[in-house]
Amino acid sequence: MFAIIECSGKQYKVQEGTLVDVDLLAAEPGQEVKLDKVLMLSGDETKVGDPYVDGVTVSCEVVEHYRDKKVVVFKKWRRNDSRKKQGHRQSYTTLRVTSIA
Repeated sequence: MFAIIECSGKQYKVQEGTLVDVDLLAAEPGQEVKLDKVLMLSGDETKVGDPYVDGVTVSCEVVEHYRDKKVVVFKKWRRNDSRKKQGHRQSYTTLRVTSIA
């Protein structure tokens, strides 16, 4: 059985026991999070939501928070002797799916 969920405006395909990296959530490691924005549920029969499937929640446990590698953004304007260098590190939360109910 798997489900397609929406979290922070992005869609993820999850199964029980899998690890999913989502954008940073305000939850402590070890805490349980319930995600109720389920777009599709597939098992014995397939249920597609309009936009969400009613009565289905995905329970997840927060494993850790981490930050990704730095992405360097370099912009250069030609013939102006001008340039700008910026960096960005995205924060993520790792979730372990415990149950789909």
